[in-house]
Amino acid sequence: MTDAPGPSTPYDPPDGPIPVIHEDAHLLVVDKPAGLLSVPGRGDHLADCLLSRLAGTHPEVLLCHRLDRDTSGIMVFALTKLAQRKMGRLFETKRVKKRYIARVAGAVAEAKGTIDLPLIVDWPNRPLQHVNHETGKPSVTDWERVAMEDGTTRMKLMPRTGRSHQLRVHMRELGHPILGDPFYSDDPEAWPRMMLHAEGLKFEHPVEGIMMRLEAPCPF
Repeated sequence: MTDAPGPSTPYDPPDGPIPVIHEDAHLLVVDKPAGLLSVPGRGDHLADCLLSRLAGTHPEVLLCHRLDRDTSGIMVFALTKLAQRKMGRLFETKRVKKRYIARVAGAVAEAKGTIDLPLIVDWPNRPLQHVNHETGKPSVTDWERVAMEDGTTRMKLMPRTGRSHQLRVHMRELGHPILGDPFYSDDPEAWPRMMLHAEGLKFEHPVEGIMMRLEAPCPF
């Protein structure tokens, strides 16, 4: 699930070229800007997205996973059906190691930890997610404190699972919501964007079998 803008947040995606991190015969890895949908939303006004922009230069491009609209960072696309199928399997079996950088509200006291809280969609308030110990799906995030910055904390987040809004809800439940988060923070307008970036991926190439360690430098 990606975040389509509501009536109070008009969709105004950024312009400019999409940085390519890696390209071979099977994979296209890019750095998605914040504010751009991964896939089209409902309606012509939400047709502009990362997938459609990449299709302009790579008509064969195929989706492997998604990032929320307001999250920036590394995304993997397939250029063949074989790569898409095998890459999808890697994500499903949790053989893709993900690393995010976030800036969160307040001073995080501990140096590191793990959040294990089951999540499920909050149906009356879609697309919001919430913790539900009866019906929620297992959701686990490892985290490390990186630095304190003017009453905020820079965090490294390593999700073991890939639930929708997982990092965003888990940080709120930790008591330190991600700054600029339009859904889960108290004062999103105080920040120019949501301060969450997909910095790194590590996985075995789905066709060539070599270990891939790919990074998109954090812009904030």
